[in-house]
Amino acid sequence: MLKILGVITARGGSKGIPGKNIKLLLGKPLIAYTIEAAKASGVFDPAVGGASRLILSTDDPSIAEVAKKYSCEVPFMRPKIEELAGDKATHLEVMKHAISWLKDNENYYPDYVMILQPTSPLRQAFHIKEAAELIGKTGVDSVLSVAEVPENFNSGKTMKISDGGNLKLLNGNPVYKRVARRQDLQKEYWSVGSIYLFKTDLLFGANPNFYGETTTPYIIDKKYVADINVPEDWEEAERALRELRTKNNEQ
Repeated sequence: MLKILGVITARGGSKGIPGKNIKLLLGKPLIAYTIEAAKASGVFDPAVGGASRLILSTDDPSIAEVAKKYSCEVPFMRPKIEELAGDKATHLEVMKHAISWLKDNENYYPDYVMILQPTSPLRQAFHIKEAAELIGKTGVDSVLSVAEVPENFNSGKTMKISDGGNLKLLNGNPVYKRVARRQDLQKEYWSVGSIYLFKTDLLFGANPNFYGETTTPYIIDKKYVADINVPEDWEEAERALRELRTKNNEQ
């Protein structure tokens, strides 16, 4: 069984949407959607995955209390220092802190880490389970959740304004070389932020990162994609959640 640590990252002090991690989204704290999906996946159940576990990394006591109510483990409080809790805090430093703390204080060191951001409330339990199965089957350094880039934003069609003020394709070619037929477009993908799953050792190598040399895509349907940062994103997430609930009730 894979030893996977799930880390829900929820910093306090959000400016785009104040208190967004525990703000009610259709009657439930935003962070609850991620906790419930993670627990329902079975990936972090100690009875199933051996020493796998699910934790929260936060600097905010209010977020910690809400997470505990939904049965998420909070083994530590993230220090309120700029590199871990400030506006410029990076997930890389947050992950290194979490793993180092668990190793130093609990002698716990997982084989893999999965980052689960609360700002992706449309993520489902089966996404988490399938991503874990994918890395176990392939043995790659990492699995990254992606969605297909919409046709109109494909690099075969998109353009830029050159230094001379003229339109050029992104690769610098003239506009007449745009791909005309949608059937001829090469599929492209963008990171949707729902799941980052990687070998723990990648955090502490010569080039600390989440990806390593081999990254396998886990493709998510766009109907499950949401990344909440501004009020407009919140409204879109509410709409998408209502649609999912309606479809699930019809099935």
